[in-house]
Amino acid sequence: MIEIIIASGNKGKIKEVQEIFGDEFKVISMKDVGINIDVEEDKETFEGNALKKAETIAKELNDGRFVIADDSGIELEALDSFPGVRTKRWFPGTDRERNLALISKLEESENKENRKIKFTTAIAVSNGTKSFCELGILEGNVVKTPRGENGFGFDEIFELINGKTLAELTDEEKNEISARKIALEKVRDRLIKGE
Repeated sequence: MIEIIIASGNKGKIKEVQEIFGDEFKVISMKDVGINIDVEEDKETFEGNALKKAETIAKELNDGRFVIADDSGIELEALDSFPGVRTKRWFPGTDRERNLALISKLEESENKENRKIKFTTAIAVSNGTKSFCELGILEGNVVKTPRGENGFGFDEIFELINGKTLAELTDEEKNEISARKIALEKVRDRLIKGE
């Protein structure tokens, strides 16, 4: 069994990774191996931030075990890929306040008819000497009014091709199509192949 250290203490995230990775892997939080460092996300890409976190923690661990870390966010085509890597930091306030501010920013832009939105998750893996990163991408459109009760973050304004927002899906439906799942499956396949 391959032990994977995840750069998170979030039990939901750990459970999701374990479910996707399956019985060949044991997923352990970094806190459970005695590491409690906060890596600053100061790179210009999702991949850069994810790799920085995975490599920093792997070097701290210093025992050859693989560490996985992620960074994710949304990009609006009409706003030149804004907010991008600053998704979590560009606006203080609640999810709803941030979502309304983003809709307003889009409405004020010259390209407001272009409502394309992209959610990207970068999952990086490092054992301190070898590193790689995989992306998962989910595309949709920004709604004019938030819809749906299930979800968090940008789920209520992210409309899929089927006309539903992510917040109108069940957890199971959302997990089946998530950018995180897409990236994690690519990572799992590479780890199994020993790449």
